[in-house]
Amino acid sequence: MWNILQPSSIHFGAGAASEHDFPERPLLITSKGAKSRGWTEYLKLKNFQIFDQVEPNPSIETTEKIISEFKNENFSTVIGLGGGSSLDVAKYVGYKLEKKKIMIPTTFGSGSEVTKISVLNVDGKKTSFHDTKIISDVAIIDSNFIKGTPKNVIKNSAIDSCAQCSEAYDSKIANPYTKFLCEKAFDILESALLKNDYEKLALGSLITGLGFGNSSTTLGHALSYVYSNEGIMHGHALAHTTSAAHEFNNSKFYERFRKIVKYLDFSEINLSQNLDDAAELILKDRKHLDNNPKTVSKTNLIELLRKINS
Repeated sequence: MWNILQPSSIHFGAGAASEHDFPERPLLITSKGAKSRGWTEYLKLKNFQIFDQVEPNPSIETTEKIISEFKNENFSTVIGLGGGSSLDVAKYVGYKLEKKKIMIPTTFGSGSEVTKISVLNVDGKKTSFHDTKIISDVAIIDSNFIKGTPKNVIKNSAIDSCAQCSEAYDSKIANPYTKFLCEKAFDILESALLKNDYEKLALGSLITGLGFGNSSTTLGHALSYVYSNEGIMHGHALAHTTSAAHEFNNSKFYERFRKIVKYLDFSEINLSQNLDDAAELILKDRKHLDNNPKTVSKTNLIELLRKINS
């Protein structure tokens, strides 16, 4: 048996965010620069409040700060605007405050706008929160936001999406629906990246979110978090950890994924943490490891980390 969850309303296309009729008095959650980039004007929000201090790899303390600051305010809706960090924070805040949630990605890779997952930093460690009440009510995917996005942000977001759909295709809890979406998403992302047709990344990322959000990412993501904990960008880490995971799992995406990583020219990464300690930490990530197509031991993890480091 399998269940499919997604926002009740998904709006896709260039200009979708500008043309949407938003409710009055929303709380907009985003990162620094949203105003200077003209994003708030583009949305045409009315009587809105804003929290624009979401940091990369956001902490649980950020959500607690927002909840404390706005819980007694009379706002109608939580709107998340930005990359995966802003959307994860906004979804978690909306979930805790029991408000309607509208998610608008400005980078295309996390798929957070359509998943029931919020990734937050807890005690210095990336932690995934899974709950059906976290999923947004409305997702708006507008490719106009990709204009002017720095190349480094684009490639880190896109490789994240490639990792998500290819890992989720191989997941133990994948089903015919998620496999279809994940394979289609990878085809779109691969073509967009190798042909520098970046507007298609918005579609690939959306389909990826619908696919992995209804199954699970696996070993590559479990490995990546120890690198992210040391400040390496999530996508950059996944370029190498998912490559290693795909080789370990004999994934049909291994060669295609490696080709994209090479084309995007990701530099090597290295873990400062003791590998034995890192492996112990990764072993606690049962959400990812239990869904991996092959059983993973501590010895396997140390070997994989050593290979990535080298």
